[in-house]
Amino acid sequence: MKPSRALRQLCLVFMGGLACWANAAPQHGLTLYDEQPKYPADFQHFDYVNPNAPKGGTFREAASGSFDSLNPFLIKGVPANNLSLIYDTLARESLDEPVAEYGLIAEKIEKAPDNSWVRFYLREQAHFHDGHPIRAEDVAFSFRTLMKDGSPKYRTYYSDVADVIVESPLRVRFQFKHTSNRELPFILGQLPVLPMHWWATRDFSKGNLEVPLGSGPYKILDVKPGRSIRYERVKDYWGADLPINRGFYNFDYMVSDYYRDNSVALEALKAGQLDYWLEISAKNWASAYNIPAVAQGRLIKEQIANGNPTGMQGFIFNLRKPMFQDIRVRQAISLLLDFEWTNKQLFNSAYTRTRSYFENSEMAATGLPGPEELRILEPFRGALPAQVFEQSFQPPVTDASGMIRAQQRQAYQLLQEAGWRIVDDKMVDPQGNPLSIEFLLAQSEFERILLPFKRNLADLGIDLVIRRVDVSQYINRLRSRDFDMLVGSFPQSISPGNEQREYWMSSSADNPGSRNLIGLKDPIIDDLVEGLINADSRASLVAHAKALDRVLQWGYYVIPNWHIKTWRVAYWDHVSHPQVAPKYDIGVSTWWIKPDAKPAVEPAPDHQAAAAEAVQ
Repeated sequence: MKPSRALRQLCLVFMGGLACWANAAPQHGLTLYDEQPKYPADFQHFDYVNPNAPKGGTFREAASGSFDSLNPFLIKGVPANNLSLIYDTLARESLDEPVAEYGLIAEKIEKAPDNSWVRFYLREQAHFHDGHPIRAEDVAFSFRTLMKDGSPKYRTYYSDVADVIVESPLRVRFQFKHTSNRELPFILGQLPVLPMHWWATRDFSKGNLEVPLGSGPYKILDVKPGRSIRYERVKDYWGADLPINRGFYNFDYMVSDYYRDNSVALEALKAGQLDYWLEISAKNWASAYNIPAVAQGRLIKEQIANGNPTGMQGFIFNLRKPMFQDIRVRQAISLLLDFEWTNKQLFNSAYTRTRSYFENSEMAATGLPGPEELRILEPFRGALPAQVFEQSFQPPVTDASGMIRAQQRQAYQLLQEAGWRIVDDKMVDPQGNPLSIEFLLAQSEFERILLPFKRNLADLGIDLVIRRVDVSQYINRLRSRDFDMLVGSFPQSISPGNEQREYWMSSSADNPGSRNLIGLKDPIIDDLVEGLINADSRASLVAHAKALDRVLQWGYYVIPNWHIKTWRVAYWDHVSHPQVAPKYDIGVSTWWIKPDAKPAVEPAPDHQAAAAEAVQ
C-alpha cells in the first residue's frame, strides 16, 4: 500500500527539517565555506605549539610612543599595548588555516543553514577575573556597548546584525539583516566579552587609566602612564586547559616598555633591556647587529616565513584635498618615487616593490583580467580607466642610478594636462597657487626615505614639507583627516571580508575612526567591495578581490612602497619558540622562557643611559 500524497509531503518536510537541523548542528569550529576544519572536535592542541612548554619568566618588548588609555575599544585616547591579553572572545582563529575559528568562551557554535543567524553556546566554567561567571547577558551587553559607544569601526563590522537575543544564560543568538554576509559569524566570534556587572557603575565612553576587569589569560599588574605596562599571567585562568589554549601564554609576566625612537629601542635590545624585537628596517637588519652577542649566538637573528598577504603599504594621497582629486596629479607624483635607487642605496636590495593591494596571495591582480573578472568589471567599463581592461598595472621601474629624467618628463606632461605650470621655479595651478604637500610622519626612520623623494619633487617645483610629530598628535591628526600625505598600510588576511568596507567604501570615508584614509567615495568601488564580501565561494572571492585590486591600482590612490615575505626577529637565547611556526602569524604567544635561563646580559652603561632616556 502506497503512502498518501499528504503523508509523502509530510515525510519530505520532516526529512528536509532533519537535513536543516543536521546542517545547523552546533560545531566546535567554523570555516568560511563550510568545509571541515583542520582540527577535529577532540583535538588536543594546535600543530604550531609546544603543549609542554614551560611556564615562567618575564618577556620584555618595546612599544612605540606613549599611551593614555586602558580602553582599546574607543576612538578616544591612545590605548596601551597588548590589552587584548586581558579579554577573551567567543571564539579564536587558527593561525595555520585560511579562515577557521574554534570556540573559546563559546563551547559550540551553530550557524543557520541559510546564514540568517549564528548561535553561541557558552562554557559554563567561563568566568571573569573576579570569579563572576560569563553569561549570555554579558555577550549582549558587549555587542550593544560597542555598537553604541565603541569606535565607529564596530558599527561597520556589525552593521549587518539585526539583533542580539539572549535565549538562556548560556545561549545567545545574533540575528542578521540578510543572509549574504558569510563572514559575519566569524566576526561575531571575535567579539570581546566585557563584564556587564563591572561596567554598570562606570562610563564606558570615557577612556582612562583605571585597570579594567577582564577574563583572559593575563591581567594588568602595573601601569606607569605613558612609560610601561606590565601584565601578569592569571594562575587560575579558567581557560588554561582548553585545547585551543594549550601551549599558549607561557610567560609569567609580559612587559611593554615605551620608546620614543626605534633606534633607541634597538639599542635597548642589544643592551639586554628587551628580550625580543621585530625588525622593520632593512638597513638595521643588514648592519645594526654586528655585535659580539650576535656573533656568539646569544642574540639570535631569525627570519620566519610569513604566509599572509602583505597587503599594501604606501604613501597615501588624501583625496579630501582638492589638489589630489585629479588622477593625473596623483599619477605624476607617483612617478617621482625612485624605488630601485632607494632599495639599492637604503635597503641593501632587501625589498620587492609592491604592486597589489593583495600582494603575496592568489588574490593579487596580475596580467589581463580573466573571464570571471571581466564579468564583474564589464558593467562599469565606461566609468573606469581603459587600462583596467587593457593593461596589467606596474609601478614605474628605473635603472637605480638616481637619474629619473624620463619619469620627470612624463610627470611634467601629466601636470600640464591637469592645468599646472611652472612659474618662478614653482609648480602652480591656474590661480597661481603653488603645489605644496605636507607629509605627516611619526616614524623617524622614514625621513631618510622621503628626502630623495623630496628632491625629485623639487626638480619639478613641487615643495614637500616633511612634518614629523609625536604619536599623540599624529593619531589626532589622522582621525581628523588633517594631512596631505602619509605612510599608511592596508593589511589583508588570506580571506578578506568586512574590513574592506573600512578601507574603501563611501560609508566609511567620513568616519574619523575608519581606515578609509584615502577618502574614497566611489560607487563602483562600493559595489566591488560588497561583491567581495558577499562572495559565495573561494573562487568568487578571489575573482572579486582581483577586480577590486585592478580598480584600486589604476586609481593611483597610493604610491606603492615595498614588502618582504618574512618576519625578521631578534631575540635573546633564553627565549625559545616551537619548531613549527604558524603560517599566518609570528606566534609570540606560543613562545616561552627557558627554565633556569639567565635573562639576556647585563646592560652596558651606555645602553643603560640610552634606555633610561627613551623610557620616560
